[in-house]
Amino acid sequence: MDERPEQMQKRFLELAERAYQNCTYTFTPFLGLQEQSVFHGMERMLSHVPWEVFGGVEGCERKMVRFGSEEFCGYEQPFPIVCVAVRPCSAKFAEPLSHRDFLGALMGLGVERDTLGDIVVREGEAFVFAAERIAPFLVEQLCEVRRTRVCCSIAEALPEGALFRTETRAVQVASIRADALCAHVWNLSRGDSLALFQAGRVFKNGRLCENGAATPREGDMISVRGYGRFRYCGVLGTTKKGRCNASVEVYV
Repeated sequence: MDERPEQMQKRFLELAERAYQNCTYTFTPFLGLQEQSVFHGMERMLSHVPWEVFGGVEGCERKMVRFGSEEFCGYEQPFPIVCVAVRPCSAKFAEPLSHRDFLGALMGLGVERDTLGDIVVREGEAFVFAAERIAPFLVEQLCEVRRTRVCCSIAEALPEGALFRTETRAVQVASIRADALCAHVWNLSRGDSLALFQAGRVFKNGRLCENGAATPREGDMISVRGYGRFRYCGVLGTTKKGRCNASVEVYV
């Protein structure tokens, strides 16, 4: 969905109106953080129709928006998202593959980025969340990642345990501010952390966050483009000097 904000707004309004007028579901493509922020900035304009965001599984960052609900439409329709499992044909001869390697191979097939959601890499294999209509093409055409031959299939079930891996950390900050948390999570100076907010690279729960002094709530997801993301889990306690010991879950 490579469009300017005003174009995105128009598209969201068109999808919402179609759902409202026809009492049927409509879906956006996968949205990145910037696009999600534009959408969330329109929530009041879209209040006449129910909506939901989802990326395929809990924890996905790239998400679709579904306009409509079972109560509103009179029937249920799931998100058109499929998970494609990509595995080396021979684990013995496979080279180490990264998120960038898998994404590059997918883009090399000529597919649009907005047809692809999150790509989760675990032990040399990847789980690609994709639009339902493009999944059969990926299964048939994705045969190689870098120099490693791969086999693709529609994942009937995700691997056991948490698909996204997180690392729980305790950080000590003078006050619970978004810029202070980002600085400690990624070992930045407060000035460098604040500059990320000013550059429009920080998002809280899919919404652009330009105020470094913002106080996150327990459970808020903070995403920083180029660095990663973490979930704020709350205050563990305070030190004798009044500093806060906070807990965060960093996605690794």
